[in-house]
Amino acid sequence: MTGKIIKGIGGFYYIHAPKTDEVYSCRAVGIFRKLGIKPLVGDNVEFEILDEDKREGSLTKILERENVLIRPAVANIDQAMVVFAVREPELNTNLLDRFLIYMGMQDIQVNIFLNKSDLNRDGLMERYRYIYENAGYKVICGSTENEADVDSIRELLKDKTTVLAGPSGVGKSSLTNKLNDGVCMEVGELSAKIKRGKQTTRHTELFTIDADSYVLDTPGFTSLYVTGVETDRLGFYFEEFNDYYDKCKYTGCSHIYESEDICAVKRAVAEGKIPEERYDNYRLIYEELKDKER
Repeated sequence: MTGKIIKGIGGFYYIHAPKTDEVYSCRAVGIFRKLGIKPLVGDNVEFEILDEDKREGSLTKILERENVLIRPAVANIDQAMVVFAVREPELNTNLLDRFLIYMGMQDIQVNIFLNKSDLNRDGLMERYRYIYENAGYKVICGSTENEADVDSIRELLKDKTTVLAGPSGVGKSSLTNKLNDGVCMEVGELSAKIKRGKQTTRHTELFTIDADSYVLDTPGFTSLYVTGVETDRLGFYFEEFNDYYDKCKYTGCSHIYESEDICAVKRAVAEGKIPEERYDNYRLIYEELKDKER
């Protein structure tokens, strides 16, 4: 029998079999431990059924992985849905850009869901939509309280394994609940004092939307460090920079230390063609990486 690991707790791996839409509790055979291989949520596997009535089995083989994320530890992700609220908590574009770089390094397609449209004031949501559509991302603006918005997201997730990522309190667990009525993730209250969500997602688990559609809600992050990318490669994760590279005077332009008459990226920022928010985040992350290189 083939299936997908949707949860792993206490040495048991819970495997969803799409053909029967059943979940089996399985232990892994000893060979995995001997080889130093750890099954991951998201793994496509083969397993033997030991007791059909109790839905118990034995995990016997892990099929080839398409990709692996380290944080959270999950395999075979088709796409990411990065969830941020327009307010409460305030949208941190630097944190969002770090998520986008992290997923880009894994070559994982990213969609952005800007939640809590009912709190949109002063054109903030429209500004963020412009910034990230200009950067090449699909941006969905709406609310988990609006069924039409949830339906639009559900369509984007169809026949894919999707990881939901973003800070605490932005509505990831609420979205997961709405996508699948059978799911009842614990949803935390926002602290009225600091406007930050309490951490409510405690382990890695895939939830089925339908037979071949899975969604992974992850623990919320308040910080994320970019590692594993050289400073001279960082700009490639800012797609809106691409149109200006060949217009820079020098090959290997850092877009940091050069003046505007030399750097076309800086000129584009000054002319409003590249949003200042994105360039400022590029500069901050660049300097952070440069410090590590030193």
